[in-house]
Amino acid sequence: MSNLQQATAVQTTPRTFVDLRQFARDRSLGIELTAAAGEDRFLSSRRVLDWEPGSVTAGVITLEAGSGSVQSLPADEFIIVNEGTLTLTQQDATLTLGPNQSAVIKQGASFTWSTQGPVSLIFTRYNNSQAGDGAIVPIKEDPVMGHSGGPAAELLTTPAPTCRNYTDYTSADGEFMCGTWDSTPYARRPMFYRHYELMYLLEGNVSFVDETGRSATFSKGDIFLVEQGANCSWDSPVQVAKVYVIYRPA
Repeated sequence: MSNLQQATAVQTTPRTFVDLRQFARDRSLGIELTAAAGEDRFLSSRRVLDWEPGSVTAGVITLEAGSGSVQSLPADEFIIVNEGTLTLTQQDATLTLGPNQSAVIKQGASFTWSTQGPVSLIFTRYNNSQAGDGAIVPIKEDPVMGHSGGPAAELLTTPAPTCRNYTDYTSADGEFMCGTWDSTPYARRPMFYRHYELMYLLEGNVSFVDETGRSATFSKGDIFLVEQGANCSWDSPVQVAKVYVIYRPA
């Protein structure tokens, strides 16, 4: 596949939550990938979390001013702009993404990219995706939300919340999805994450405590993820909204 398979370090510490903006800032973290001969910078200028190779890869793409061309993206990929502005072009369609704007680029997509200055992109790649129409799907910034199921009743330590959702993209196998979700305040006991989830907080704040007792609070503007296999509590004392990227195996 792509050189993302070079990330072979096995994570031995308990699964937890990861601050992705901090990861993007600290170049000592993760694994720098080695470019294949002739590979475009969009595919090669990457640093990834040191996970065992699997269904999902996550990390940061760092681009200097300039442009490039991707002939065929190897897998579905969610990107969100951490810093800078990126323009993507497919035939006659152009999408410009500024800070905190995001999109899904489908497997097989052919596109050119350009930037006037340095750009940092946080990404999640779904390595089990299937070839599709190769489109680029922007994540809507103000979607019309519909009712969504909430957390399991047996885990709640507060009254049940009211939750809403809008899904921008779901993979052909239904295991990888991206969209927007919001909820009234609630708290729950630790839950085992059989799924992976990246979150960009649009509103509110949420606190986590993992199985080792490590805790963190993320607030509006933060980009973070909860690793598949983590066991974490959740406490959002105010209305919370997020863009989400979920990999949930069938």
